[in-house]
Amino acid sequence: MKHPALALLAAACAALLMPLCGCAQDPDATSTPNPKDTDPMNPQPKTLVAVFSATGTTKGVAERLASAIGADFHEIVPAAPYTPADLDWRDKQSRSSVEMADRASRPAIAGAAPDLSAYGTVFVGFPIWWYREPRIIDTFVENNADALAGKTVVPFATSGGSGMGDSTANLQALAPAARVLEGRRFRASVPAEDLKAWAESF
Repeated sequence: MKHPALALLAAACAALLMPLCGCAQDPDATSTPNPKDTDPMNPQPKTLVAVFSATGTTKGVAERLASAIGADFHEIVPAAPYTPADLDWRDKQSRSSVEMADRASRPAIAGAAPDLSAYGTVFVGFPIWWYREPRIIDTFVENNADALAGKTVVPFATSGGSGMGDSTANLQALAPAARVLEGRRFRASVPAEDLKAWAESF
């Protein structure tokens, strides 16, 4: 049989501890997260440089850009490679001339695009054809419009003198949920440091 004084003491202690236990177990209780806490399973989004290059000129620029900024590289390869005859802009019946005359043309791409979910920014490179992006770029952007939603898309191009034309607006229309920045044309010999400075300017 317990001593009455000890029983009273035990009851008093239990009464004092109950509110503290209740607070500790309150499912509605909130705590301030530590700003230094990071989620190792959710790293910062990466950058991708994707390029179509019929002759290798734009590919060279894209490779220097990817290396300069530490980005992943992806080449957009046509299912049917372009021959020199296909690229003859003086021939209205050449493959490229026919494609560019048809706004609905979507040349097929070999292979699948990389998983874009890990990327926050996607640079899209191409040569200028008929004052705008080649139709195969339209294929790439349109096919991946959903995956590009919420991401930043940055066009860049090479040409013998023509500007970007309405390429930026075209890509924005094809991927309306993406944020397409104003593109820029580069000469084929642009050094890596210039590409790096440009990529880090926005």
